[in-house]
Amino acid sequence: MRNEEKDRRVRPGWPCPALAALSGVLAGFTALAVAEPVAAAVRPQSGPVIAVGGASIDATPTAVKDWAIRHFGTDDKLVLQLGILAVLMLLALALGVLALRYRRVGAAGVLLFGAVGAAAAVSRPDSTGPVDALPSVVGAVAGALLLYVLVGRLTAVGRPAAPASDSAEETGDGLSVPAGWDRRGFVLAAASAAAASAAVGTVGRTLTTSRGQDAIAAREKVVLPSPGSPARPLPGGAGLRIPGLSPFVTPNAEFYRVDTALVVPRVDATAWRLRIHGKGVQRPGSYSFDDLLRRELVERDITLTCVSNEVGGPYVGTARWTGVRLADLLAECGVKPPSRGGPADQLVSRSVDGMTIGSPVEDVMDGRDALLALGMNGEPLPFDHGFPVRMVVPGLYGFVSACKWIKDIELTTFDSYDPYWVKRGWARRAPVKTAARIDTPKSFARPRAGTVMVAGVAWAQHRGIDKVEVRVDDGPWQEADLAAEDTRDTWRQWSFPWRSTKGGHTLTVRATDRTGAVQTERRARTVPDGASGWHSVVVTVD
Repeated sequence: MRNEEKDRRVRPGWPCPALAALSGVLAGFTALAVAEPVAAAVRPQSGPVIAVGGASIDATPTAVKDWAIRHFGTDDKLVLQLGILAVLMLLALALGVLALRYRRVGAAGVLLFGAVGAAAAVSRPDSTGPVDALPSVVGAVAGALLLYVLVGRLTAVGRPAAPASDSAEETGDGLSVPAGWDRRGFVLAAASAAAASAAVGTVGRTLTTSRGQDAIAAREKVVLPSPGSPARPLPGGAGLRIPGLSPFVTPNAEFYRVDTALVVPRVDATAWRLRIHGKGVQRPGSYSFDDLLRRELVERDITLTCVSNEVGGPYVGTARWTGVRLADLLAECGVKPPSRGGPADQLVSRSVDGMTIGSPVEDVMDGRDALLALGMNGEPLPFDHGFPVRMVVPGLYGFVSACKWIKDIELTTFDSYDPYWVKRGWARRAPVKTAARIDTPKSFARPRAGTVMVAGVAWAQHRGIDKVEVRVDDGPWQEADLAAEDTRDTWRQWSFPWRSTKGGHTLTVRATDRTGAVQTERRARTVPDGASGWHSVVVTVD
């Protein structure tokens, strides 16, 4: 009898606190798992992790966002989600331990975090209303109940409680905690909850995946008609074959992606519509995907650049875009640019995920190939790059021109409305700056002495590149060989055969655009209107 009671006694130090912490983690896991199928039924973006993640992105200072993009690139969203999950796990551990002494308080803590998720979901720009709170609320209730039950098993025994003055301790509820715990009840409850939560979460993921099948099927059925205005063939010599040099046309899978969407929207093209309205719009328009396909399609090679691209950075690429002229659609709706008396100087494009991007109306309607793009490199837009429709405007950084998953265009003024990035300290107008990059050799490379081919790309969209120069150490600037130009809206490859000598060297590049402006040496960070400065690499010649 004494051995049986000894087995039931709490071992000092670890069982209750450790198992209580485990209970907190299981409760958190259950909350997230139960939220999955509810979010699948409501809207995938309403899930607690996605909603809180989106709110975190919005609240993050610009400098921190810029740092994350520089260090994590297109993986910044994955890092954010993993960070949120890590924080939630730590909080769950703490709530579990707290619940051991204050059982109701611990359960209430889980409900509190559910309320945070619910508030984040309904406050998102793409929220459909109070129903978006359901995933976080339902998940939190399930998690709170589980924590309450599991901690109850840790404070329950299969024998009468010892007197409070003997081996019991007082809880925050004013109840005595016996010196034993219901091992069998706890193990059964914990194991059952873990298995059920895993199953529910799997069902939720499956439902979310199946919900996007209509969009996938719609994209697979899209056949892009032959463009009425095809891009001219790439000139001979425009694409140099030099090892390490970026290809002239960037493959879709390698094209950079910088946006705030934690979940890439899967938009069904058959249900998609674009609305054009606002100041100076005499005939508001509404267009379906098929409406755009029936129009004359334009095919153009255009280089896009992200304003977050550091000097020498990777967030630039060229693709062959297929779409309709945005200026034609605006003109049909009665829109006039400011130079012709139009009252609106800003075009605000809105994405299905709530992103707002402001573009100068004058630039969009000045004759450049501003497109509502439907295709990229000969195929329908990938979902990552804006399917079914996105904006592409040569000469402007993406944050003021390249709205993906676009659904709405409103004509307004810069004085009356600040879009997403402007509210966060970025410029209202942001033409692409003249820049050049060394692709090969890479920094810290160790080429052999002799002729070393230095090569890279230069860009000044809508102005064109006129000259690229290379400097070795502090020597004179020497003109590089330019590849043939495709158009002034694309980047230009260049090469420079360097007769190297042994030792350490610094290679620097600069470009001159067609207006005669030489790329500035002055270093500037990306905020507010793009980085500037000369790109250099340090190599050691063996």
